[in-house]
Amino acid sequence: MSVAREGLPFIFGACAAAAAAVVLALVVRGVPAWTLAVVLTLLAAWVVYFFRDPERTGPRGDRLVIAPADGKVVLITTVDEPAFMGGKATRISIFMNVFSVHVNRYPVSGSVTYLKYTPGKFLHAGTEQASVENEQSAVGIDAPPRKVMVRQIAGAIARRIITYAALNERVVQGERMGLIRFGSRVDVYVPASAAVKVQIGDHPVAGTTVLAELP
Repeated sequence: MSVAREGLPFIFGACAAAAAAVVLALVVRGVPAWTLAVVLTLLAAWVVYFFRDPERTGPRGDRLVIAPADGKVVLITTVDEPAFMGGKATRISIFMNVFSVHVNRYPVSGSVTYLKYTPGKFLHAGTEQASVENEQSAVGIDAPPRKVMVRQIAGAIARRIITYAALNERVVQGERMGLIRFGSRVDVYVPASAAVKVQIGDHPVAGTTVLAELP
């Protein structure tokens, strides 16, 4: 199983702590020491699992918007997004819990013409306020004649947003675009005229599930 490179320091640290605890338990031979060793070993296994980075395939096409994140669709709403979309847009919000794959992927192919990082709060990522008040990183992709924007949003536990995109870079649908550590949310903005293909409560898979079809 491959893992995201950003997770390697956490994986090495967790595994080192687990190994040290096992050695200590072998020397001390007490219930508390073995309990600590088991807990740290389970924690190390979870850290590896959290940073897993599976290969993803699925439908591709100029009119398709592919899910940028694993998780649960918690909101689908019409909003004003003047900064990049230029007006009304449909926002599809995907909440990622601590067991979701946290590697994010580009929903469409095109040129990155908008990048904005906004510091903010760390409210629960499933709430409506998180879209406005939480720390976030927005990536606007120009795919003429349409535009699609992805917003990575930190949550109550997530404290680090990683975005690979660079201005004027050509990106490809389904390729990796970044990572959010330890529970978070991704909002996808599509034209208001797009046909949404998911419902609240659905569990999309990054790089595989079709979220919407562009006009």
